[in-house]
Order: sequence, then C-alpha cells, then structure tokens
Amino acid sequence: MSQDANARLTGDFYTAPFGPRIEEEGDTLILNMGPQHPATHGVLRVIVELDGEYIRRAEPVLGYIHRMHEKMGEVKSWVQYLPNMGRVDYLHALAWNWAYVGAVEKLMGLAVPPRAEYIRVITCELNRINSHLLWWGAYLLDLGAFTPIVYAFADRERIMDLLQMVTGSRLTYCYYRFGGVSADLGDEFIRGTHEFVADFRKRLPMYRGLVTDNMILRGRCEEIGVLSPETARRYGATGPVLRGSGVAYDVRRAEPYSVYDRLDFTVPTGRNGDAMDRYEVRMEEMNQCLRIIEQALEALPDGAHIAPDLPERFLPPKGEVYFAVEGARGKIGVYLLSDGGPTPYRVKLRAPGFSNLSLFAELAQGTLLADAVSILGSLDLVIPEIDR
Repeated sequence: MSQDANARLTGDFYTAPFGPRIEEEGDTLILNMGPQHPATHGVLRVIVELDGEYIRRAEPVLGYIHRMHEKMGEVKSWVQYLPNMGRVDYLHALAWNWAYVGAVEKLMGLAVPPRAEYIRVITCELNRINSHLLWWGAYLLDLGAFTPIVYAFADRERIMDLLQMVTGSRLTYCYYRFGGVSADLGDEFIRGTHEFVADFRKRLPMYRGLVTDNMILRGRCEEIGVLSPETARRYGATGPVLRGSGVAYDVRRAEPYSVYDRLDFTVPTGRNGDAMDRYEVRMEEMNQCLRIIEQALEALPDGAHIAPDLPERFLPPKGEVYFAVEGARGKIGVYLLSDGGPTPYRVKLRAPGFSNLSLFAELAQGTLLADAVSILGSLDLVIPEIDR
C-alpha cells in the first residue's frame, strides 16, 4: 500500500481540507454526504466535520462528473458545439442554448428576426418554470414531503409536451440556432401555451396553501442559512440566491438582451436572506414568467423564425466576445475567443451554480446537519453545470 493511500486510511487525509484538528475541544466525526447522497441531486460530495449534530466545517468536493465541456468547444465546429449546451444544465437547457448562440451572433454581427426573439423569450420562460418546478418538488422531498413533487411533475409534463412540439425534445433542448430558432411556433403550441398559463396561474395559490404556508416547512426554512448581501457578492452569487438576500440583480433587467426591455415584469427579492426567502423568490418568479409569456404571445410578430441568407459555414472573425443571460440559477456567461478558424480557439462558461455552491461552506458552519440539507437545497444546485 502506498504512503498516500495509508494516510487516507489512518485519517490524516481529513487534515487537508480542514487544517489541524483541535482535539482539546472534544471528539468530532467526519461524515461524507455523497457522492451518492440523495440530497445532493448529483454526484456531489460534501465532507462535514460534526461536533454532535452541529457542523464545525464543511467542504464541497467536485470532480465526480467532470465532462470537459470547455475543452470540447475547442475541437468541435461552431455548429457542432450547440448540443453541448443542453447538457451543461439539463434543467434550463434553453438558457444555455441562448447564451452560446447569443455570443456567436454578437461575434459575427448577426441580426435575429423579431419573431425569433419573441419565440426565444416564450420558450426560455417556459423552461424556467419547468426548472423551478423540479427544484420545488425535489427540495420538499429532501425535507420529507413526498406529495408536492407529484404535483410538480404533473405541471412539468404539460410544459414538456409544449416544448416537444417545437424542439423535438423533452429535456436536453437544442432549439436555438445562430440567427433564430430551428422551427416556427404552430397554432397548437400557441393555444396550448395560453391554456397552460391560465391553468398554472390557478395552481400557484394551491401550492401556497399546500406547502408555502405550512408551519413545518417554515420551521425548516425560516432563519436557516441566512446569507447577507455582502457575503453573496463576495462569492459572486447570482439568481434567486442573490435576490433572496434583497439584491434586485437580474440580467434581463440589469443587462437587457433580446426584447426583455420591452416587457413588463417584476424582479422579486427577499428581506432576510434565509432559505425561506430564496424559496419565496422562486415561487414568485414563476408568476412573473407567466406575465412575460403572456406579453410575448400577445406581441408575437409575423415574419421569419430564422435569419435569411445565413452562411453555409460559420467562420466568425478573429476576436473575443462575452454574452450573458439570466438562467434559472443565475447569471450564465459564455466567453468565446476566435482565431478565425472553423472551431473556437477558447470557450469559457460561467456557471452560476459554482459561485452559489462556494458559499455553502460558510452558511453551513455552526448549523445542525439537518439544516445543512435545507441550505443545500435552497441553493438549487445542478451538479453537471457546476462540474462542467
């Protein structure tokens, strides 16, 4: 047995992430949450040092599902790399689609037809609701409530049926194209989306009565994992995690893209920065998504769904570009560097979940182990996005 392997077995391994052990304060227990723990929703490993039921230190460990998405961008052509985006964050795949095509369009100076812009808004916001619904059901399942995830998946099925009509997929979408979208919206999709918006708006009050106002849920979330705006900014947190701390930063408002500056919607924020505020922000965001979808359907213009006269081969000029969109978990950024060749010279992906996970170690310190599950779930982590 090697010396390193022997050190791991004797316990010296645990001094690496945590530093020297303080034996005079009493015995502590090292516990591994994951990489197969159900509360981590993916192959995330969290090493926690416990003093009884309280967490003294916590350390997320990544690398168990690393797929080299950025490296693949350097060996695939600009078009071939498109399907990768739906695999980075499979819950809000269309936002990642949009970030990549938006960066290429910015680099090449491609104009997107107005109809395509509204189609992107409608489909991306439907996908955002879909993502929040899965988070809602899974979060409550982590906290011990089984029924809500059944309701969530019933609504998710309706959204996936709609998106399948135009994208051909139900999860890892690759619908957006350079200069537009791959297929136009049909009457059946538009009619079905109107019906879903009306029905889902009636469901949200039921969700509040069933879950949000439940005293058991509030006991597990209120004053748990309180995140100050300063700490959130220090770690680069974005999305509902940042907005739950009272910072009204949303890329759709702060750095408007597409036609979002023509649409009326509110950026919900919290007051206390606890897990309950992050929960409430996401629930209200689903309501705001319905407002955006209604306005986009009403304003949907006629015309082409993709720019005419696109080049047969995409060879962006030399240069670099950065483009950001608002994903379900926060700010998604794509940096591209082109040398004028058939493949990107460099691709850098800014995943919001990585920053949001980074602050977990600070939030978890001194909390109960059971509360760590609530904190982790309130961050809405998608591990393939973090471990891209």
